[in-house]
Amino acid sequence: MESVQAIKQRFGIIGNTPSLNRAIEKAIQVAPTDISVLVTGESGVGKESIPKIIHQLSHRKHNKYIAVNCGAIPEGTIDSELFGHEKGAFTGATQTRAGYFEVADGGTIFLDEVGELPLTTQVRLLRVLENGEFIKVGSSKVQKTNVRIVAATNVNMFEAIEKEKFREDLYYRLSTVEINLPPLRQRQEDIHLLFRKFASDFALKYKMPTIKLTDNAIQILLKHRWGGNIRQLRNIAEQLSVLEQKRTITAEVLRSYLPASASTNLPAIIKTPKSESDFSSEREILYKVLFDMKSDLNDLKKLTMELMKSGDTKDVEKNNETLIQKIYGNSDEEDATYEEPVENTEVISIPEHTSNTEEIISIQDKYHFAEEIEEEETLSLHDKELELIKKSLERHNGKRKLAAAELGISERTLYRKIKQYDL
Repeated sequence: MESVQAIKQRFGIIGNTPSLNRAIEKAIQVAPTDISVLVTGESGVGKESIPKIIHQLSHRKHNKYIAVNCGAIPEGTIDSELFGHEKGAFTGATQTRAGYFEVADGGTIFLDEVGELPLTTQVRLLRVLENGEFIKVGSSKVQKTNVRIVAATNVNMFEAIEKEKFREDLYYRLSTVEINLPPLRQRQEDIHLLFRKFASDFALKYKMPTIKLTDNAIQILLKHRWGGNIRQLRNIAEQLSVLEQKRTITAEVLRSYLPASASTNLPAIIKTPKSESDFSSEREILYKVLFDMKSDLNDLKKLTMELMKSGDTKDVEKNNETLIQKIYGNSDEEDATYEEPVENTEVISIPEHTSNTEEIISIQDKYHFAEEIEEEETLSLHDKELELIKKSLERHNGKRKLAAAELGISERTLYRKIKQYDL
C-alpha cells in the first residue's frame, strides 16, 4: 500500500492539512474493494482527484475510467447517456447506442454532481447499485454490468432528501464510505503553498518570471474566505501572472483582484430558525389582519341582520353571546363596552315587529352594497387565503392544530377550508 506522501506526488496533490491527509488515507484503504464511495465537499476543492486515486489503486485500473458530469447533461437525454438506447427509441435515435455503464463494464464510473440527477434516473441508478442490472431506453432486455461507482456532490444531501429532490435509499447505497474534502479556508497552512505552486506553473506556461507576494499580501491571502476554493485561488494566481508587470505583488494590488464583498474571514450573520408563531414576511401579517377584519365584518353583518329581523336587542344579545364576545371581547375589560352602544344605537328606530315582507325587502335593498363588498373581498382575497393556509401548514409540517393557532381560527374551521380548497 502506497503512503499518503507518495500518492500526493503521484497525483499532484499539494497540502499537509490533517483533514486532507485523512481523506487520502480513506481513499487508499477503500481502493482495493468494490465499495461505493461518495465524495463530498464544496465546489472547487478538488473532488475529482479522489476517484482517480481509487481507480488507479484498485484491481480495475486496467479497465475503463469514465467521468460523467451529471449536472451538464440535459434531463431528457441523461438516461440515454448513462444506460444507452435502442434504435428508434425516440426522435433522433437513428442507431443503437451503448451507454456509459455498458462501455465501462469492469471499470469505474465517476458520477460528478450526482445530486443533480433527476428522480427517474435515480431509480435506475439504484437498481444498478443493488444488482448490477439496467435496461436501455426503448428496450425490454435486462443487461448486466460490473462497474464500480464513485460519486461526488457539493449539495447538502440531507437537505435534498428532506426536500424530496434526492432518494434516501440511493444516498445510503452511494455513501457506503463517505470522504469529505475540507474547504480551502480550513487549510490555512496550504493556501500560500498552493499559490506559489500555481505561480510557478504559470511562469513556465507563459515564459515569464514568477510572481511573489509581500508579507502584507500573504496576510490578505490567508484572511480571504475563498468561496471558490482551490479553483478561485488558481484563477487569481493566473490573473496576477498575466496582467501584472511588476513581479512583486503588494497587498493593495492583491486586494484589487479579490471580491470586495468577501475579502476577509469576518464573522457572518447566521440565519436563526424562526419560532412557530413567526411569519415569513410582513405581507403575510397584513393578509392575516385583512382576514381577521373580514371575519369581524361578516360577524357584524350577521348581528345587524338579526337586529333588523327581530328588533329585540336583549334576545339578540342572549342568542349571540359567543359571537359578541368574539368581536368585542369580555365585558369585564375596560374597553369592551359593547352593551351600551347596542342599547343606544339607531337600531331602536327600526320597528320591533314587522310582518310586512316588502319593508324587509326594502331594508335589505338599502344595504345591498354590503353584499357587493363581500363578493369583491372574496374575489380579491381567495388566492391569498389559500396561499396563507398552505404556507402555515408547510411551516408546521401539516399539523393542523399549530397552523390553526397561527392563523387565528379554530382547527375545525381550518379542516373545513382544507376540504374546501382540496389541499
